[in-house]
Amino acid sequence: MTATAILPVTLTEGALTQLKRIRSEQNISDEHGLRIGVKGGGCSGFSYILGFDTTKDGDQAFETDGMKIFMQKSAMMYLMGMEIDWVEGLQNRGFSFNNPNATDTCGCGSSFSA
Repeated sequence: MTATAILPVTLTEGALTQLKRIRSEQNISDEHGLRIGVKGGGCSGFSYILGFDTTKDGDQAFETDGMKIFMQKSAMMYLMGMEIDWVEGLQNRGFSFNNPNATDTCGCGSSFSA
């Protein structure tokens, strides 16, 4: 695991607040960090991964506002510059992904193509 100072994605204040709330409510240990990544699948080709996990071989480690973040190096080219936000409105509620690398996204906002 390699630590670096520059986080390739941005977590908004709203996203960080919700992640900290989830961590507290679910009693997630300090060993766990937030895993941000991509996997094949979804209606547009790739789906986002967002959840608490322990570190794995090949992870890059970051920290922002006390939150440890783990990313596989292979996912970074798809996620560089992405913003993760928390949206709470009449139409939807949850995490949103604003990814400048996405050439197409689906209606649900959780999958993309690059």
